Amino acid sequence: MVTIKDVAKKAGVSSSTVSRALSGKIPVDEKTKERVLAAVKELNYQPNALAKGLKEGVTGTIGLIVPNICNPVFPLVSRGVEDTARKHGYTLILCNTDEDINIEKECIQKLRKQWVDGIILAASGRDDSHINELKASGLPMVLLIRKLGDEVDAVVIDNKKAAYQAVRYLVDTGHQRIIAVIGDTTLPLYSERFQGYCQALEEAGIVPDPSLVIKVPDNESCYDAIYRLIKKGVKADAVFALSDPRALEAMRAVKDAGLRIPQDISVVGIDNLQFTPFLDPPLTTVSQPLYQMGEAAAERLISIIKGDKSPPYINVMETRLIIRKSVECRTSNKIMQL
Repeated sequence: MVTIKDVAKKAGVSSSTVSRALSGKIPVDEKTKERVLAAVKELNYQPNALAKGLKEGVTGTIGLIVPNICNPVFPLVSRGVEDTARKHGYTLILCNTDEDINIEKECIQKLRKQWVDGIILAASGRDDSHINELKASGLPMVLLIRKLGDEVDAVVIDNKKAAYQAVRYLVDTGHQRIIAVIGDTTLPLYSERFQGYCQALEEAGIVPDPSLVIKVPDNESCYDAIYRLIKKGVKADAVFALSDPRALEAMRAVKDAGLRIPQDISVVGIDNLQFTPFLDPPLTTVSQPLYQMGEAAAERLISIIKGDKSPPYINVMETRLIIRKSVECRTSNKIMQL
């Protein structure tokens, strides 16, 4: 590897003169600068950006920690973060935790050892102690998808509202026996979506039926649970899935159980992922602005890195119902579908 000493030797100057010539911060006479630049070009010298950054107190890198990069939500979010980081001259380091809290903690420590300028964290939500420690360290950070009270900057959606929008639409179109496919309700994201499901039912005078609630761990499919429920003859006219991937599993289970969508059972999800318009039938879902959430998180982090001292801000981004063909209107008031 070519070093600054090699450049200095080639140009016939000291290493400090090479540094001054390349930084442009301290004047160097034109002929000397030309010799240095010629030596740099001839030797194909690449300055050590990390060393330079450490000397100046910045490295031009930010870390992004996500719980599962295979979840279709996170590639879109990550792209939003990376595009924004690149626009501002930052390099992104991506870490995947597989929803493991210990790996999440390790990622934070490794990124800090890499001297990143800040961290964007989509936390697992199973433990907050390491997030509080990171906040106390003073390293700029922004939470994404999942928040921690009002003490840390975050970019999120209103999960309760998103679920409410989906289930309220089912109720308004005449559905009453609605299966809910929910994750671990000890986690805030899933708990909030379950609350939205219950609120929409209760406002319509429908008592939530525990026998219609399916709780499935993140690493398991809901296919078998829905298939068995339908085959048992449980009366249901719709499925609310907490995410589009879950809705896709539900659609497969419904069809394999011999029922039609939406004539026999309607299905709705949350996300509005790219594949949803191409399902059979196209999926009605609640859209969350995933790419824009990544953009917003990166913009906020970079503003903090650059010295923004404003109080922590919880950026709650809007969701909206996307009506397609997976819900059948069972009332006389027909609702237009896309």
